[in-house]
Amino acid sequence: MTKFDVAVIGGGMVGAATAIGFALQGRNVVVVEGSAPQAFSPQQEMDIRVSAISEHSVAVLNRLGAWSAIERMRVCPYRRLETWEHPECRTRFHSDALQMEQLGYIVENRLIQLGLWQQLVQFENIELYCPDRLENIEFGDVNRVVLASGECFEASLIVGADGANSKVRQLAGIGITAWDYRQHCMLINVQTELAQQDITWQQFTSTGPRSFLPLASLPSQSEGGQGSLVWYDSPKRIRQLCAMNNDQLREEILVHFPSELGEIKVLQFGSFPLTRRHAQTYFKRQCVLVGDSAHTINPLAGQGVNLGFRDVEVLLEVSAGVSSLNESILRWYEHKRRPDNLVMQSGMDFFYKGFSNEIAPLKLVRNAALKLADNAGPLKTRVLKYALGLN
Repeated sequence: MTKFDVAVIGGGMVGAATAIGFALQGRNVVVVEGSAPQAFSPQQEMDIRVSAISEHSVAVLNRLGAWSAIERMRVCPYRRLETWEHPECRTRFHSDALQMEQLGYIVENRLIQLGLWQQLVQFENIELYCPDRLENIEFGDVNRVVLASGECFEASLIVGADGANSKVRQLAGIGITAWDYRQHCMLINVQTELAQQDITWQQFTSTGPRSFLPLASLPSQSEGGQGSLVWYDSPKRIRQLCAMNNDQLREEILVHFPSELGEIKVLQFGSFPLTRRHAQTYFKRQCVLVGDSAHTINPLAGQGVNLGFRDVEVLLEVSAGVSSLNESILRWYEHKRRPDNLVMQSGMDFFYKGFSNEIAPLKLVRNAALKLADNAGPLKTRVLKYALGLN
């Protein structure tokens, strides 16, 4: 039976990055993924799933050899970030404060995955099972992986990169701490009359935030731009919005989003529930979890995939130059990543809950805090550097 050093279950953004990283260490790797990313064409409409990629994540992708391919497809750099509840009480961030060209990039998730796959398929020491999926893991001295196709192989280490409902996590017997935020998130791609591609902004409301993320313009677009709107609200309200046609939804957006947005045309939309999950351990029985398999976060600041790439970075750091990927290596990985992920989860929850009410004294305090934060000098810069993974 074929034996691999590492089996990566899930070939999405984080899984593909993990596989490339281990292959660069000279290890024999196998990747199991249900479907390959669609090929890219400049004329394709934008996907609704996008991520705010930090400069730290760009550095990780560069080291894996994938960023140049992603950048050649479609990315939108942004230099400014603003957040507010009352329009007169804003916190503003600018890349100039960090002497950077941009704070990060808004990129479609599929294109990040595609750029990684273009690199992944070039490795002779990576074998790919696609389309296929994990059926079972037979645990022993060396774990045996059984796929839905009937294919079987052995692996010294199994990496669960198979998302929030990870089957690797389930089969390994790793529990989770989870709760439902009782809100849904709606993603809406729009064409904007205003060109505002250098800024991402977020307004807090009592029913949930309203956010704008800039998107790259299509070659056929002569003026204005495209953007991704994020609308948090109750499940009932989001269901109502999803039942509308594009013109009806446009009217609702113009009423409930800030005037900064300007005139728009709705292109496409989708929604998903908000749930927080955190694995009770990141490893067990020679299985280790990365990305959403280990933790999901409120997408308030678009940090989910950045945390996943930091998982990959640390897992590769602790395993570099080590012949045996044993329990002590995995424990060190968890020791370095779990506290950071927990801090980010808790920080997003603090903002989310702190702004989700209409209590007058609390509104006054939180708006004053945003105003003060805008003039916080070095502290403001430190917060921004932490959020961007630069500390």
